[in-house]
Amino acid sequence: MLKDNFLNRIKAKHYSRKTFESYWPHVADYLRWNKRGNMWRHPREMGSQEITAYLTHLAVNRHVSASTQNQALSAILFLYKEVLDIKINGIDAVRAKTPKHVPVVMSQREVHAVISNLKGVYQLMGIIMYGSGLRLDECMSLRIKDIDFDRGCIHLKTTKGSKQRIVPLSPAAVDPLKRQIESVRRIHAADIKAGVARVELPFAFERKSPLAASEFGWYWVFCSKSLSRNPDHGWVGRYHMDESNIGRAVKSARIRAKIDKRITPHTFRHSFATHLLERGVDLKTIQELMGHESIETTQIYLHVRQSESGSTQSPLQSLTFGV
Repeated sequence: MLKDNFLNRIKAKHYSRKTFESYWPHVADYLRWNKRGNMWRHPREMGSQEITAYLTHLAVNRHVSASTQNQALSAILFLYKEVLDIKINGIDAVRAKTPKHVPVVMSQREVHAVISNLKGVYQLMGIIMYGSGLRLDECMSLRIKDIDFDRGCIHLKTTKGSKQRIVPLSPAAVDPLKRQIESVRRIHAADIKAGVARVELPFAFERKSPLAASEFGWYWVFCSKSLSRNPDHGWVGRYHMDESNIGRAVKSARIRAKIDKRITPHTFRHSFATHLLERGVDLKTIQELMGHESIETTQIYLHVRQSESGSTQSPLQSLTFGV
């Protein structure tokens, strides 16, 4: 019952199912950790003291990362605030250490090499993620209606809530994207004929306009070739391609390009921001294009540029050795 209520609030807040799948295991672990013997305790019986103890346990005993601890806190606070309507104050847990992390960035030569070694639809995904600065899940969740060829842009409704932003559509993506959309049009026509034309809609919109689920504009740009059953409602329809596929494709492309650094689909996004900065685009504009809530998040790319620019010379350069 609690799990169902949690999922319904996730949907009501327009969060993605991926958010639920990330949050709920933390909530379940928090409840399990606070059991008394074989007796489960309802979260209403607990509060800031139990939350503090659990978060401290994660940092001290399990040695989780700061991001994992923060996600656990967000999940538990969501449970209390959004599901149980209980305000929680006074959490003072031992914080997990946050390592200084500078993201891996490709040079433009490396971007070109990796994208050139991607095949088919995966090459288009790489072009879009690098050309528009999309997160992997934003790329996979693109709908036909999100693409505006006339204005040369993509309309995004982020997976992290209901915030919207507009990003440029690279001219290099236009022709392959049009071909991809035509292939989806054929899939949609076949689904209509078979009586299975349906995709998942945002929760509130699905209640308001349920017939939109079969409209072509709501179909995924990167539509799965196979039908699947919706885990919540049981209907059969289309979902987007699995994210793990592009991850494997990027790894293979990196190997073929003979690049040794660790590259993931998200590296395209890091490279997009860094290369804009190198071209003189101001930090505020990059923040808006990236969809960062805080300018501090965007400032990490200043460190990337400084570390890779070679502007600071090593003192070894002033010495001469007979080697």
